Amino acid sequence: MFQSLQENNIKIGNVTMTYVAFGKGEQPLIILPGLSDGLKTVHGQSFNLAFYFRKLTPHFRVYVFSRINNLKASYSMKEMARDQALALQCLGLNNVYLMGVSQGGMIAQQLAIDYPEVIAKLILVVSASKTTPTMEKTICYWIKLAEEKKYSVLMKDTMEKTYSLKTLRRYRPFFPIITRVGKTENFDRFLIQAQACLSHDVSAQLNKIVCPTLVIGGDSDKVIGEAASEDIAENIPSSKLIIYPGLGHGAYEEEKSFFPDVIEFMKK
Repeated sequence: MFQSLQENNIKIGNVTMTYVAFGKGEQPLIILPGLSDGLKTVHGQSFNLAFYFRKLTPHFRVYVFSRINNLKASYSMKEMARDQALALQCLGLNNVYLMGVSQGGMIAQQLAIDYPEVIAKLILVVSASKTTPTMEKTICYWIKLAEEKKYSVLMKDTMEKTYSLKTLRRYRPFFPIITRVGKTENFDRFLIQAQACLSHDVSAQLNKIVCPTLVIGGDSDKVIGEAASEDIAENIPSSKLIIYPGLGHGAYEEEKSFFPDVIEFMKK
């Protein structure tokens, strides 16, 4: 697993995009992380990511991408999808399996709509096709905290809204440490990506997604709302829906069957 680690910057026009790659399989699996990319990119995270996704490494060549390194103001989800498509083209990656988590799932939707020839299978995890009332309230609050540079409060609220009570009971004693790790004074990257979430709406175009699609969510999501995953699955013709009961936006971290479910779908 660790012998195949790679971290690189790929040049797209006048900008660069950082990615890490690992895994023994031949089939490329692209993973797009969520809004956390606004606070910490994949740079320097190859060992951590390879360990976290270790159950995928025997089956796939896994690529985890950050957004481009120098985000412009008003950088839209459609532009993120365009740049991601260009990155895949530069790397010679076609017929990929694409997994997007949260905001990464929003980019993945746009990518599947605009560049269907690139994607063989799609996995959308705790994502939404448009801004829900719950998402708007949550992200607007996070934007306010970022503008006020309240990193510790932002991290604490993110965890409180992401995890189940069972997991939070384990994490809360460590909040004073966790909320200081990776602290940043520059929130511009986070703010640009958060604003892009608020303008995201591909709900009327989901029927253009033609590849087999797995939609995964939790029935208690306090970040995007409880019905966001169902709404996506209802409007993608070739989709399968899995809802994990009692879990929310961190369902993919908490549910033990997440990786087996993903692998089964991709191997089917």
